[in-house]
Amino acid sequence: MNENNNIISMDTPENPLQELLKKGAQQLLAQAIEAELAILLGKYENETINGLKRVVRNGYQPERNIQTGLGDIEVKVPKVRDRKNEGIKFNSSLVPPYLKRTKNIEELIPWLYLRGISTGDMQPALVSLLGDDAKGLSANTVSRLKSSWEEEYKQWSTRSLDKRRYVYIWADGIYSKVRMDDKLCLLVIMGVDDTGRKELLAVVDGVRESEMSWTEVLNQLQSQGLTLPPKLAIGDGALGFWNAITKVWPTTQHQRCWVHKTANILNKVPKSLQPKIKSRLQDIWMAEDRKSAYKAYDLFVKDYSAKYKKATECLIKDKEEMLAFYDFPAEHWVHIRTSNPIESTFATVRLRTHKVKSCGSRTTTLMMVFKLAQSAEKSWYRLKGFKLLADVITGVKFKDGIRVTQDQTEEAKKLIHQI
Repeated sequence: MNENNNIISMDTPENPLQELLKKGAQQLLAQAIEAELAILLGKYENETINGLKRVVRNGYQPERNIQTGLGDIEVKVPKVRDRKNEGIKFNSSLVPPYLKRTKNIEELIPWLYLRGISTGDMQPALVSLLGDDAKGLSANTVSRLKSSWEEEYKQWSTRSLDKRRYVYIWADGIYSKVRMDDKLCLLVIMGVDDTGRKELLAVVDGVRESEMSWTEVLNQLQSQGLTLPPKLAIGDGALGFWNAITKVWPTTQHQRCWVHKTANILNKVPKSLQPKIKSRLQDIWMAEDRKSAYKAYDLFVKDYSAKYKKATECLIKDKEEMLAFYDFPAEHWVHIRTSNPIESTFATVRLRTHKVKSCGSRTTTLMMVFKLAQSAEKSWYRLKGFKLLADVITGVKFKDGIRVTQDQTEEAKKLIHQI
């Protein structure tokens, strides 16, 4: 065994059989990733931009190593290009971007659990990935480790937040089936501070997305020191959260998530019409300025209100909240138009909800999600244009994403006075 690595090395020249198996595993993994990519490309196969396919391959992400029982396996995950600039990306469920090396037990155990591996089956799963050194990880060992994470979660949930200034927050309810007759709703809040650093602020078992549950979460954050209200909150249309944030932080602006809104509207139109409707909605939230967005918005309502009343009503009810991002720096729009930071991080949790009938206890599931999110947090990038956050904090006005100068502000005041 190599003293500098707690994983047995099996890829030495003296072991040609292991080297052959390793190459086979590498090829198999590459084929599986390609199959995942084919599904994504097939989903957008009929969508074109100027006669060209909308979503196409676009090289590879940097090569990574995955530690397995056969040794290091090199992995190259493909990238895609979205010609609509809607942010479509390819992330392999087999090789999550936050799981860089499976020899990290604190990353691997939560990931395996949320993929459907029970505590009793954890040890053989770990042996297959880590080699013989994982044989000491019995069910009791894993249980003790999970208990230590519970204590870590309790300390994390009461940590001080008074040294940081959070400018934007994202909120969402993540559902997971705990037992056949019980559903767990995790209330999740992420934030970005004045340096552009994203951080997980809260993960709570909320039972359901009620106003009371969300109010408790926000009050808890206040008790931890988050007393200055964020400038903007981003989330879906769940009224419980918005009622709670209006009560706790009345000065915080609201931005409805366009991904959620689009999905809700598409559910109210025929499937054959959905690609066209999705494109028309994109014309609204991808517009260069608010005036153009309103124009596309009004045209959508005019074209579809008669035949698809429910779809247009779904859009109309949140008109101002859907376009709040225009009052913030254009560099930040890609981050604040949707709740994607939460969606992408917790995709594994949603996947388990669909794949597995039972998810263990509520507490265990909460701990696994907490540890998984902590692992993901290490790879989060800073907010684009983070230097502009200082302007947002100090109350500098932005119009259509552009900083409003003092002269422009005075001119606007004169116009208002004349009116």
